[in-house]
Amino acid sequence: MSEILLIRHGETTWSASHRHTSYTDLELTADGERQARALGELLAGRRFAAVFTSPRTRALRTAQLAGLTDARVDEDLTEWHYGEYEGRTTVEIREDRPDWSIWTDGAPGGESPDQVAARLDRVLARATPLLEHGPVALVGHAHSLRVTGARWIGLPPVAGGRLRLDTATVSVLGHEHGRQVILRWNQPPPPAPAPAAETAARH
Repeated sequence: MSEILLIRHGETTWSASHRHTSYTDLELTADGERQARALGELLAGRRFAAVFTSPRTRALRTAQLAGLTDARVDEDLTEWHYGEYEGRTTVEIREDRPDWSIWTDGAPGGESPDQVAARLDRVLARATPLLEHGPVALVGHAHSLRVTGARWIGLPPVAGGRLRLDTATVSVLGHEHGRQVILRWNQPPPPAPAPAAETAARH
């Protein structure tokens, strides 16, 4: 069996400021676009049996810039629906609810942890049979991909809270001795080369 690659989109203005972003359809920042192109270097040489992406612009653009041109949109890969907490940071939310956690409480007017897990279970059910033909890439968002990692290894969605996931990273799900395991997590792309003028100044 091959591997499932989880690819988080590049930076947006809201991800940079730690604001919860689900249905708000933001573009990548200039840094986010550079990150996405660098992901292409990390993925170079891989041939995928299938690529699925969230329908949000930030995920679609990341897939495009990373060279994943045959990506198919999967609505189940959208980010955790934050409902009334859309656009707010955890710090702001905890001013009113000090003990709040997305992982246990969900979001009012949005999704519960179990609802998110049900969506990502469907994604994994579609991706798993394709592994006989090669690796599968899933391009999406922080919280939903963290839930995907937890569900792959048989844990409840709350376990995704232990799996930090930065922008423009690749994580790999696979197998060991017949068991589903996490092979690699939160791998960033290689650093961009220094501009020519900066390189010359060092010598």
